[in-house]
Amino acid sequence: MYGAHDVRVETVPDAHIAEPTDALVRVTRACICGSDLWPYNSMPRSDVGNRMGHEFIGLVEDVGSSVRTVKKGDLVVAPFAWSDGTCEFCQQGLQTSCLHGGWWGGTALDGGQGEAVRVPFADGTLVALPVGPDHALMPSLLTLSDVMGTGHHAARAAKVRAGKVAAVVGDGAVGLCGVIAARRLGAERIIMLGRHADRVALARAFGATDIVSERGDAAIERVRELTDGLGAHSVLECVGHGEAMRTAVSITRAGGAVGRVGVPQETTIPNAQPTFYDNITIAGGPAPVRAYIEELLPDVLDGRIEPGRVFDRVTSIEGVPDGYRAMNEREAIKVMIEF
Repeated sequence: MYGAHDVRVETVPDAHIAEPTDALVRVTRACICGSDLWPYNSMPRSDVGNRMGHEFIGLVEDVGSSVRTVKKGDLVVAPFAWSDGTCEFCQQGLQTSCLHGGWWGGTALDGGQGEAVRVPFADGTLVALPVGPDHALMPSLLTLSDVMGTGHHAARAAKVRAGKVAAVVGDGAVGLCGVIAARRLGAERIIMLGRHADRVALARAFGATDIVSERGDAAIERVRELTDGLGAHSVLECVGHGEAMRTAVSITRAGGAVGRVGVPQETTIPNAQPTFYDNITIAGGPAPVRAYIEELLPDVLDGRIEPGRVFDRVTSIEGVPDGYRAMNEREAIKVMIEF
């Protein structure tokens, strides 16, 4: 990406093993993330460009001499952040705060929207999958690299519990996976705040019991009506805009919790005083999806959850620039890239 609305497919030097803890992965599936649309709409012009993509599955082509948990030929899924797996924060299941980790892409490291990636700290980052690269569940397995784990993180941060009311702000791929997560954790009612017909239909299929298509104050009033004036116990904020966060905190009942996973576009949290006096917990952040893969993987393999349904367009690497456009213009929920 060279700037706003300027995504190009280029040939770059081949990825290669640089450290004994590295793995070289040939990408078989990748995707475009909603968070990629923030730089797509706002990135300043660059002469060198940033390599893009942080969600991918691929085959291990080679490993460094210190790698022990994956081997050549393994099919692996990579979380959207790489981590050493051994530092204090990794041991706590907070791999996105790894003391030695980092993020895919930029100017210094390969991005997932490419043919191959050098994976630092392969033992702490990659998870081997017990299927082949053409397995029918590949779309759902790909969501474990980000959106399913992120939706789950939102539900966890929002303290979703059995028998309670959850609300999801945002009908993108993460919000839709948040519906799956809330249902999986036992929420009795799940209120989806969204207005796009295709996404609303998918939310209902995933377990949403109520749909609120209004926005702003009208949406807040409608959720309050649906909850006897009290609000939801748990609210998953999956957008990041200030208005979405204002809606989220305004529909949370006293003593409830907001799990925010939308990348914040503002520096302050709205309604600070009401949330303080109502003892509302606000938690969340970049999801440590590496901590959740083993938990969610059996449900995907057994077909108990189908997060791969969020992919409604498939393209090749050559079609990635148009994939960005399609997602930005709401023609697609989430675009998958096949290599």
